[in-house]
Amino acid sequence: MRIWLESRRPDRKMSAMSRHILVTGGAGFIGSHLVERLIVEGKSVVVIDDCSTGSLENLQAVRAHPSLTVVQAKVSQCAELHKIVGDSESIYHLAAAVGVDLVLKSGIETIKTNLHETEAILDAANESGVPFLMTSTSEVYGKSAKPGFSEEDDLLIGPPHFSRWSYACSKLMDEFLTLAYAKEKNLPVTIARLFNTVGPRQTGRYGMVLPRFISAAKKGGPLQVFGDGNQTRCFCFVQDTVEALIRLQNCPSARGEVFNIGSSEEISIGALAELIVKTVGSPSPIEFIDYDKAYAPGFEDMLRRKPILDKLKRHTGFIPSTPLHRIIELTAASVN
Repeated sequence: MRIWLESRRPDRKMSAMSRHILVTGGAGFIGSHLVERLIVEGKSVVVIDDCSTGSLENLQAVRAHPSLTVVQAKVSQCAELHKIVGDSESIYHLAAAVGVDLVLKSGIETIKTNLHETEAILDAANESGVPFLMTSTSEVYGKSAKPGFSEEDDLLIGPPHFSRWSYACSKLMDEFLTLAYAKEKNLPVTIARLFNTVGPRQTGRYGMVLPRFISAAKKGGPLQVFGDGNQTRCFCFVQDTVEALIRLQNCPSARGEVFNIGSSEEISIGALAELIVKTVGSPSPIEFIDYDKAYAPGFEDMLRRKPILDKLKRHTGFIPSTPLHRIIELTAASVN
């Protein structure tokens, strides 16, 4: 693995590299698993990541591989961006602000990161028409109370004075911008809305519930459930998400379309806490904390977040299927 720091970039020529796949945010949780998979498939990979929420440690398994190059920089500040993109077979754009905690504490940075980085990479991709896949989020469905979310659904976002919705709005603007490039510039794009991807390497540092619960259970501490615990989620194993992303990127019929990626196995957060305690064999108690105390007064959560996956299956033949109890086992094995 070659690592370039943009502020101290050695005088090397990107033209010396073979054609590669570009993964922005490739040192992050999902990105690092995607990079590993691409390397295993014999691909050369370039990662651009400023490591603000990701870590080079996530790439430890492929650290010595000669087919991996990491440029440690923001996408929008990468001096070699247009050259890297021009030499790319395809682009996976995963770089984004992550986690409810980060969004609530750093609203300006969240919005700027999500908008500016996507604008920069789309502008570069448009120059050479490189196939572009952007990961979006189930958060864009907002406060809808539907039992399952379809890609064609109307979206119901909360009011702007609740910063909790800034992440959803910024990612939704990313979607609009990406699809505008498809319509006006004929750029081959695909959008993947991810529903609660989980697994090894995910950190609870920014509020992600599964690693936070598992870490507490393994330490014997209380599992803190925010709200009444009746809100439901569907948790998708990271390897399933990676498989779906690769299939979508390689699927011509997916161009210009939006796809849900997630699991259809729904569970309440209260029941998730109970399942983790049982699976880990922990004596941990479960505590319920009001949203106002956990986050801020007026915090609004989505009561349900279940994807309808018919479109993904129709185009790729794939539906994520790793059961939740197995996801917990695999994730717990990697959590201290």
